[in-house]
Amino acid sequence: MKNEMDDYYKILGVKRDATAAELKKAYRKMAQKHHPDLADEGSKDKAKAEFQKVQQAYDVLKDPEKRQLYDQLGPDFERMSGGGGGRPYQGFPGGGQGGFDFSEMFGEQGPGAGPGGRTPGGGGGFGFEDIFRQFTGGGPGRGDRARPKAASKGADIQASVTIPFAVAIEGGETAVPIQRGGRSETLKVKIPAGIEDGKKMRLRGQGDTPPGAPPGDLLLTVQVAEHPCFRRTSDNLIAILPITVAEAIKGARIDVPTPKGTVTVTVPPGSSSGKKLRLRGLGVRGKDGAGDLILELSIVLPETIGSDATRVAEQLESLWANQIPRQHLRW
Repeated sequence: MKNEMDDYYKILGVKRDATAAELKKAYRKMAQKHHPDLADEGSKDKAKAEFQKVQQAYDVLKDPEKRQLYDQLGPDFERMSGGGGGRPYQGFPGGGQGGFDFSEMFGEQGPGAGPGGRTPGGGGGFGFEDIFRQFTGGGPGRGDRARPKAASKGADIQASVTIPFAVAIEGGETAVPIQRGGRSETLKVKIPAGIEDGKKMRLRGQGDTPPGAPPGDLLLTVQVAEHPCFRRTSDNLIAILPITVAEAIKGARIDVPTPKGTVTVTVPPGSSSGKKLRLRGLGVRGKDGAGDLILELSIVLPETIGSDATRVAEQLESLWANQIPRQHLRW
């Protein structure tokens, strides 16, 4: 029985009857997932080991003859079938006859490829030979020159900032105090419109800067202060709109402040407290467009009620004597 860790089908995440196209698709996905260049500094060795397993599995399964032998004899098929020398891919990349084909991972064009999918022979860019040098310490035509080890990246810095509610909705700029290089500094940071409370921002290159090494990053946690009138629910803004008794009875046109400026809303005649008016597109700007502004009406009485107001209230009550507003109230 094959060792599960050497099960090439499991390594690529495919079924045993996978087609050539399914193998290739799975290989590209897994190779990019485990590519050491895309891994954090501390996990490059682990990524390289996983990357080797993925490459080895695909080199075998994409070849019909090798795949048939593997299915019959397991991962030691070459030794058991008389090939000798153990696994032909030891010493990745380029070991044995399988080699490493970046066109399989990145499509017809590898990293740094020019027209036709081929890496230019000279000049800058990121070519196949750079990958070979990275893993083997040499490369085609340059095996006698070891690549110098890159300096470690500077440490990341953690910081937090509280921004006004309006800045979170509309976007803007804020000052962020940080400690960097043993001294206090203040950075000007652009806040994107619609940022949510507790959101983390990564500001690349704004961390510690050790001599001779690339700087780290600033990891910024954004807290949003409460607003005295507005609150946010997803991409919608909600506010209480106070109205007078007369406005509730007769209806009114009222100016309301919004993120896009002052707008005039119409309160329908006979509006009760709790009635909601929806202003579409005046909420928070998101990826799929802006949310809405929802205004909840609230009838507000004067702090002082005189005898004249009481008489008017009695007259109003006599007009609606047959109405019982609490008739549907139940336990």
